[in-house]
Amino acid sequence: MDLGIRGKRALVCASSKGLGRGCAEALAAEGVDLILNARGADALEATAQAIRDAHGVDVVTVAADVTTADGQAAVLKAASSPDILVTNAGGPPPGLWSDWDRDDFIAALDANMLTPIALMKACLPAMMDRGWGRVVNVTSQSVKAPIPQLGLSNAARTGLTGYVAGTARQVAEKGVTINNLLPGIHDTDRATALDTGVTKAQGITMDEARANREATIPARRYGTPAEFGAACAFLCSQQAGFIVGQNVLLDGGATNATI
Repeated sequence: MDLGIRGKRALVCASSKGLGRGCAEALAAEGVDLILNARGADALEATAQAIRDAHGVDVVTVAADVTTADGQAAVLKAASSPDILVTNAGGPPPGLWSDWDRDDFIAALDANMLTPIALMKACLPAMMDRGWGRVVNVTSQSVKAPIPQLGLSNAARTGLTGYVAGTARQVAEKGVTINNLLPGIHDTDRATALDTGVTKAQGITMDEARANREATIPARRYGTPAEFGAACAFLCSQQAGFIVGQNVLLDGGATNATI
């Protein structure tokens, strides 16, 4: 299927590795030029060059912390009114409800709620003026079913989901769609970090921790960045113009819900 987005420009945040890179690679495969952002310059440049070599698209890099005002200004300057925006940022650390104080919640809100909102507010007006735009926010399966040890993420990402629910319906008439992708466990550094925490807490090996987690997923495996990226690219496509304000789970069936 031709997604009809060749020649568009996309800003993809946290895209040097993991799910962000999966999104960037899938968009590049469709002929989309990219502005890639991540904090680590070396990994970011390596990813950018790999994508240039594989797909022949234009790739601009911005090494910055997009959760800060300066980082946001830098990526928005480089992106210069993108057609596509993919927001993404690493999740806050796991813990117990009793571990977190106000500063922990403010940091989580800044990274996983207020940063995507700021980027959307900056990019939406030009998209609306052009009569076309796509926004995909990478959130979490936790907005469908809370994960107790990820309370900071539950709170911040659910707040973003509420904002998107209202905003998406206000901009759709201008040809702009906003949707959220809700990953479960994928084979990324985030999964490794979570599994490492389990090994320490339970005194088991990494293989055992992963096998135990895979057993909770009906698909009996972790997802891949490539298949996550493919879903992102479709939501950014011409064919997805009637998908508005939705929360799409990519979790191998792990969230036990009817709707």
